Amino acid sequence: MTSTNRREFLQSGAALSLGFALPLQGARAQASNTFAPNAWLRITPDNRITVICGSAEMGQGVLTAIPMLVAEELDADWRLVGVEQAPVDQAYNNPMFGMQATGGSTTVRAHWLPVRQAGAAAREMLVAAAAAQWKVEPASLRTEAGHVIGPGGKKLAYGALVAAAAQQPVPAKPTLKASKDFKILGKPTRRLDTPAKVNGTAKFGIDAQVEGMLVAVMARAPIAGAKPRSMDEAKARAIKGVQQLITIPGGVAVLADGYWAAKQGRDALAVQWDLGPHADLSSAKVSAMLASAADNAEAVAVDQGNLKDAIATSDKTLSASYEVPYLAHACMEPLNCLAWVMGDEVTIWAGTQSQGPAQGILGQVAQATPAKVKVNTLLLGGGFGRRFAPDFAIDAVLLSKASGRPVKLIYTREDDMAAGYYRPASLVRFEAALDDKGRATALRADIGSPSIMAASGFMKIPENGVDAMAVEGLADQPYDIPNQRIAYGRAEPGPQVWFWRSVGHSQNAFFIESFVDEMAAAAKADPLQFRLALLAKKPRHKAVLEAAAAKAGWGKPLAKGRFRGIAVAESFGSYVAEVAEISVADDGTPKVHRVVAAVDCGQTVNPLTIARQIEGGIVYGLSAALYGKITHKDGRVEQGNFHDYPVLRLSEMPKVEVHILPSQEAPGGIGEPGTPPIAPALANAIFAATGKRIRSLPIDTSLLKKA
Repeated sequence: MTSTNRREFLQSGAALSLGFALPLQGARAQASNTFAPNAWLRITPDNRITVICGSAEMGQGVLTAIPMLVAEELDADWRLVGVEQAPVDQAYNNPMFGMQATGGSTTVRAHWLPVRQAGAAAREMLVAAAAAQWKVEPASLRTEAGHVIGPGGKKLAYGALVAAAAQQPVPAKPTLKASKDFKILGKPTRRLDTPAKVNGTAKFGIDAQVEGMLVAVMARAPIAGAKPRSMDEAKARAIKGVQQLITIPGGVAVLADGYWAAKQGRDALAVQWDLGPHADLSSAKVSAMLASAADNAEAVAVDQGNLKDAIATSDKTLSASYEVPYLAHACMEPLNCLAWVMGDEVTIWAGTQSQGPAQGILGQVAQATPAKVKVNTLLLGGGFGRRFAPDFAIDAVLLSKASGRPVKLIYTREDDMAAGYYRPASLVRFEAALDDKGRATALRADIGSPSIMAASGFMKIPENGVDAMAVEGLADQPYDIPNQRIAYGRAEPGPQVWFWRSVGHSQNAFFIESFVDEMAAAAKADPLQFRLALLAKKPRHKAVLEAAAAKAGWGKPLAKGRFRGIAVAESFGSYVAEVAEISVADDGTPKVHRVVAAVDCGQTVNPLTIARQIEGGIVYGLSAALYGKITHKDGRVEQGNFHDYPVLRLSEMPKVEVHILPSQEAPGGIGEPGTPPIAPALANAIFAATGKRIRSLPIDTSLLKKA
């Protein structure tokens, strides 16, 4: 190993990031050639404006959204705006989380005010500096495109004011623009990170490397609680390039000079596992446990009206059970982390959604104070909630500490699929009642599911026993049904569960929107009109439904063999309705030809990002509805790669239309809300085409095959 001191090490790694140096002390402490009034921006004499983004970029567009928020209030020249990734610092804590982390479609929602205030404060300081120079009142000046404009049209560029502006006091309550005056927000804007991603200079976690590092591949425990019973260490060590074998709680790691040697060494280990209490885990057992939990659901999330009497006196009742399997996140970039523990200091490079928590967790792992843990956030090749988990960073730090070397841990695709952290498998039993006019009068839902709250390690299930994420989208379903009981039963078959794109909404929207379609059919009503009649008190749901239906031509004739289904869901502060237009082949294979989406996400930042996130959410949801499942047999996961855990192919991609409704409401999230409605819209379209209900996912095409 080449000797490298820590200074040289940190210098060599600096180029991997999008930038980490940032003065946080306030305007008066800044160098004379930089104006940095707060943690979010700095301006230099060449008129360049650099915005510092504390959230992780995983394709959802925060490296453009945060700069747009700052630039709007700053009245910046967008052509001169750049962005850097922030270090871990409390200044960048997500206000909705109380920690620096990215998830839950919260970045814009959480930073809508504070980041705009940062830009507005800087603008007021620049104006004050110009007013002092011109000896005029600040109120007589205005700003535009990176300039302060004075009487008679004279101008000063922001860059010419940096030294003087840095001496101005930071306004405590800067004035924000009215939305009618926005020039950047709400306008289609190309992303700042696209050029680097196109030309290959963008650095993702898997690109990180430093001199002298080893690459690790682990023989991971196939299920929680499994222990290695035997392995062939000699055969693994015989692989050229293998340097060390290290056993940690997560499994047995092979450390080598490069990835291929590490993988070959890991495979040569041929670890035999003692699967412990989960040796007999199977998908059939999982289903049985979920069913039992639903049958005995006693943690009541909603109890209104008199359900028993409403059902007993109803004109018509119906019931159904729905089920979905565990799902993997299937990020295109497999999990990875480069770590170096040197004494009581720790540095990692990773695509992580939870920089702030990582600092504390890794400090405990390495027995270092959090202040001595440096987290370099690189780009994420997909997150979907998976990279909020700390497992890959913990294991990398443990391996570096044990080996005394910088270690880059890489999961193979198969490791990633089998590593756990799945969307929970879930089952619900529904019962509903209709009166003699076909109006819904009662709804009961009993849910059986593992608990994400318990699995998270940082949330507690409340005293009433209801896991909020297991019931979201059901406990707060929008339909005006007077008598309701929604209850939760916890089942823990064994696999580790975690946040998955749109979390509980991903399965619960499928459940409720499919069953509402069943209620409409039982009432002999049009599915759209049946919903609208129950949404009189929910104008935003109603508006997106009406918009999606109108744009899709609901009620108008379709080409022969084409059929439509509709669904609506609110999640993360945004409202999305989707209409799927499909056909079903003779062999039962559904083909989605067109999806029309209407979205109300409140005030908008970048319409291009909104459209792309809805499109991406639809792709993600269709992949799950058509193909996604993690199954177990004899205690092991049966899927390993995209050949048996398929995602939507280009040839299967439908035409997608996204219609954004104008709104003055507070911003909602956009990374996740496009996913929940697509599975029920597809399932409801299949019913329209075949008369057969889809009550479990992924869709079993054999049930749709024509005789």
